[in-house]
Amino acid sequence: MRRIHPDIEDNPDIEQAYAYPGDRPWLRLNMVSSVDGAAWLQGLSGGLSSKGDKRVFGVLRGLADVIMAGAATVRAEQYAAVNPRESWREIRAGRPAAPPLAVVSRGLDLDLTGPLFTGVSRTIIVTCASAPAARLKAAAEVADVIVAGDEGVDLRAAVADLHERGLSRILCEGGPRINAQLAAAGLVDELCLSVSPLLLGGSAARILDGEPSQVKLELRQVLEEEGVLFCRYTREQSR
Repeated sequence: MRRIHPDIEDNPDIEQAYAYPGDRPWLRLNMVSSVDGAAWLQGLSGGLSSKGDKRVFGVLRGLADVIMAGAATVRAEQYAAVNPRESWREIRAGRPAAPPLAVVSRGLDLDLTGPLFTGVSRTIIVTCASAPAARLKAAAEVADVIVAGDEGVDLRAAVADLHERGLSRILCEGGPRINAQLAAAGLVDELCLSVSPLLLGGSAARILDGEPSQVKLELRQVLEEEGVLFCRYTREQSR
């Protein structure tokens, strides 16, 4: 892997390349897409991934305080609780060995007995007051539950709750609908985008799919490996 922007460097330190900017709360999206913006291949992101993307994916998880994902992505990608990695020992010093998952789900259509709820860090479920009462009660037995919003999940309130729990560095892994909601709510500070050298077309969603938004970004860094570009954008600061 090499950095090609803003300078040239072979084999950069990946942890340093994606280090969080200071101690302020920060929400970053991490997505992979084709060159024409498709967020999945045959319904899954794995077909767009690469060895380099998997390395970056692992580092971003290790740096995060909490990993957010929408329930549809959790089901499609067959998420499990995050297990500790030896490579995270130093970057997670003073924190739990692995970050918890925060699953956003309005209807709580989740397998509450599955591997999503068996990690070293207790999974968090983010839902709303209109969630089915029986499912909500069952979820509270295996996870920490955040009720944010009435008829739908209020992501602003949910993110504020995560901050109050000391989980200020939030990594969102999608999918496209929750990305769009976060962007529309003005909550996105950073986008980490792996661009796979493929053209797909078809009906695959873009990395944001849903509510309209317009967030100006600044290109901070580009890494490259085997034709895959790893772009890091941050929200443009007002001048």
